[in-house]
Amino acid sequence: MTYLILHGGAGPQSVAGIAAMLSTSDTVVTPTHPGFGGTPRLAGLDTMSGLAVHYADLLADQDLTDVTVIGNSIGGWIAAELALLHSPRVTRVVLVDAAGLRIDADPVADFFGLTMDQVADLSYVNPDGFRIDPSTFNDAQKAVFAGNRAALLAYGGTAMADPTLLDRLPGITAPTLVVWGAADRMIPPAHGRAYADAIAGARLEIIPDAGHLPQLESPDHLVKLIREFTG
Repeated sequence: MTYLILHGGAGPQSVAGIAAMLSTSDTVVTPTHPGFGGTPRLAGLDTMSGLAVHYADLLADQDLTDVTVIGNSIGGWIAAELALLHSPRVTRVVLVDAAGLRIDADPVADFFGLTMDQVADLSYVNPDGFRIDPSTFNDAQKAVFAGNRAALLAYGGTAMADPTLLDRLPGITAPTLVVWGAADRMIPPAHGRAYADAIAGARLEIIPDAGHLPQLESPDHLVKLIREFTG
């Protein structure tokens, strides 16, 4: 079995832990989205659906089959778009606190209008363990941070949502597991329910002691759910 793990705005390091856990028995591929982690953003690649095509091509280029796609935050949005491409190489999808939906009654937090302290407060059950202070970064770290932020804006816009996505989700036919942190106030759990309700046969699992990044706060719980889902 192969896992394709797609990171969110927190960058590729945010999924490194669960990648290591899953790689003990399976093949794991953890690409960095172009523009993140100091990498260049490809000309003309500026949407989540475009990134989905990019990763469908990656699976084909590497001849990967029986792939379970796991995505957190914007990575979940990309995973949903990838599932909608109906690649025969993708057999299952796991959406972890996925961005992408516009739900007026439960809006996504305005990431670009928040300080990093505010982002931490909304993202974690125990935010003090995960705070970052960009003012302490060296020049190289500042460049990566700025590049990540610019890439996130280019791909997702300020709304971090596609108003057409919810209506397109019934087109997903791959078995889908939706996982959400109960304390996520960046993207409220109502979005998890909307994802699960829109995708036929999808199951929603809530992790009580996690926020927007369960792979950091409750990695054992998340990996257990993934392994149970993939059999």
